[in-house]
Amino acid sequence: MDAEELVESIVRGLMFLAGVLGNNWLAVRSFPTQRSSVRTNEVLFLNLALSNLITNYLVDLPDTVADFAGRWFLGETYCGIFRFCADLSETSSIFTTLFISVFWHQKLVGSLKRGGSPVQMDSLCLVACLLAGSWTVAVVFSIPHFFFVKVEASNESSEDCIDVFPNKVAKQTYEIIYLTLANAVPVAGIVFASVQIVITLLRNHRRIRSHGPDPTKISNEPKDRSSDPGPAPPSQVYTGVPPSGGAVAQSSREPQPGGTDRTPEGGPRPSQAPAKPTMASSSQVRAAKSVVGVASVFLVCWLTHLLLRITNSVHTSSLVVEVASYIAASYTCIIPYIFLHGVKKLHCSCKR
Repeated sequence: MDAEELVESIVRGLMFLAGVLGNNWLAVRSFPTQRSSVRTNEVLFLNLALSNLITNYLVDLPDTVADFAGRWFLGETYCGIFRFCADLSETSSIFTTLFISVFWHQKLVGSLKRGGSPVQMDSLCLVACLLAGSWTVAVVFSIPHFFFVKVEASNESSEDCIDVFPNKVAKQTYEIIYLTLANAVPVAGIVFASVQIVITLLRNHRRIRSHGPDPTKISNEPKDRSSDPGPAPPSQVYTGVPPSGGAVAQSSREPQPGGTDRTPEGGPRPSQAPAKPTMASSSQVRAAKSVVGVASVFLVCWLTHLLLRITNSVHTSSLVVEVASYIAASYTCIIPYIFLHGVKKLHCSCKR
């Protein structure tokens, strides 16, 4: 193994470790503590972690070991499993990211515009049906890899696990259908949901600024209050009546002349501050921003991945396949940390 191949293998190994750590942490932090408290977003995050862990353990790990070994040494049987799991986890991860994007867009709109009213995606039955459908689609598109794979020797000391279709037309037909239904359609949905999230956040920010108090009044208000000495506190005169009752207590509850509500000390009551965003809406805004971040990473990684797969379907190249696998691995090792940061579960608070 030369220096270039060693560096590539080390980088692939580090990406594998980052993906395993992030996706396991996402699964642990999303696992419900009680059966009765299962939440929709936790189910979605668990499914995403499961999809990515299939990639980490059954695709990235064997590929990393094969890189260090310099050849594919796991046999043709596992070659089919390897290619099957690669497309299975890839398709499931894409659809789960789509469902998470739509879910947090609906939660954001429901929190900011409808006062926290229930949303359609916040249903375990609906999410279970969607996830079952996505796994079915993933299995259907991955089955051909069991039958059309082989271990090919590129030279005397190197062997690779590759797809071998009956003819070029069959390969291009499969790639076009797969890339359209299992990649382009969910990618378009993710982009649309992310754009809607950005539009909603911008409109909410503009609405808050238009309804907010005047900054000059806020800056001048403490000066006006500090310059006004206010009425002097009344002197305490003994009248023979206990302080807790009688006319003194009666007069302390009487409104002041002029209709101004004053405190017992004689000063006017401060006006109530405008209502601030609730904790729930703030957390949903943070989670929605993480969805936009994931969508940005997703687009960069998967659009590049799609272009490489289209290129490989026209002209087969081991280098293109290798670069495409690196792009896919980078996606699965980055997004868990973005989602964990968005839902404030990246750090563990240890309490005694």
